[in-house]
Amino acid sequence: MSDASPTAAVLIIGDEVLSGRTQDTNLNTIARFLGALGIDLLEARTVGDRKAQIVENLNALRASHDHVFTTGGIGPTHDDITADAVATAFGVELLEHPGALAILERRYGDELNAPRRRMARIPDGGSLIANPVTDAPGFQIGNVFVMAGVPRIMSAMLEDVAPRLRTGAVVHSRTVRVTGVGEGDVADMLTAAARAHHDLSFGSYPFGAGAVGEIGTNLVVRGRDGGAVEAAAQALLKALELAGIEARIPARA
Repeated sequence: MSDASPTAAVLIIGDEVLSGRTQDTNLNTIARFLGALGIDLLEARTVGDRKAQIVENLNALRASHDHVFTTGGIGPTHDDITADAVATAFGVELLEHPGALAILERRYGDELNAPRRRMARIPDGGSLIANPVTDAPGFQIGNVFVMAGVPRIMSAMLEDVAPRLRTGAVVHSRTVRVTGVGEGDVADMLTAAARAHHDLSFGSYPFGAGAVGEIGTNLVVRGRDGGAVEAAAQALLKALELAGIEARIPARA
């Protein structure tokens, strides 16, 4: 793991995601959140509500990344087993956290039944992640951040997570939009640009269909030096124009 560029992974937990009943949007939200903090999201995995599978994947990810984010499986029902799995992965007890219990008591009062009380169970040594939407907290233990699966709750939890993270230099990007030709027509120029700028990354993302409508490719330059990214994009644009290929750099949003 690089000191200059902290790395992260996401573990999405839930049978409902794997079955297709629920479409995950949390990964996109987390990726954008991390990108703004200069943290490289390098890996994402999706697992079901199976304890052994969660433990195995969590241990692998937390050993190889600076930060790990899990979503899902911390609610009040029997299949919400993420807290149990995280405690097992860290080799600690799963205990009722006094602070979490107090939050739930304030939230539910006389309606704090046994299922809801399950949400106060936190692995020993864990600290709470605030939930401004429904109050039931997530938690952090080590480099692992355990959050809800419901997108609006997960997004709100990120506000409490951000100050805890080791951040890095933000990645800048610039797009060169090529129209009228396919990806294969510009592949050689993109390869040449990548070879000339080893400190930057270059990606190609085709759009449109050949039969109907506009076709083309978005060539994206990324890097932590904003000036170098801009210069490389301009050089790529010039090379395309000299080859007679229609291209432009869209205005920044």
